[in-house]
Amino acid sequence: MELLVASGIGAMTASGIYLLLRGRTFPVIVGIALLSYAVNVFLFSTGGLTIDMPPVLSEDADGYTDPLPQALVLTAIVISFGMSAVITILALRAYLECGTDEVDTPEQDATVEEEESVSAQPSDAARGDTP
Repeated sequence: MELLVASGIGAMTASGIYLLLRGRTFPVIVGIALLSYAVNVFLFSTGGLTIDMPPVLSEDADGYTDPLPQALVLTAIVISFGMSAVITILALRAYLECGTDEVDTPEQDATVEEEESVSAQPSDAARGDTP
């Protein structure tokens, strides 16, 4: 069972990193979500994979499941949901402003360089060429 969980964590981590390196914003968002799922499963598996055990030790129970990883995973789920919502809104805003969802394009780099070179040149009034 542990080998299956470890393989699933590795597959989700590899897929998340692959999607993070894509050139568009939607795969980046999905990659971040996959990485957060992988971390959640990893945190949950640190408590040990026990079946049919209570989370609190009682006198009639043979053993118990560690409740700390469960609490950490619940907190991580809430944080990752909020983070995903903010990143999705930022990506949507960038798409609406730029008209494309590409993360970094050569055309945008050329436009930024042209704007910087124009703003770096002194104006006519600064050079004293005013009539």
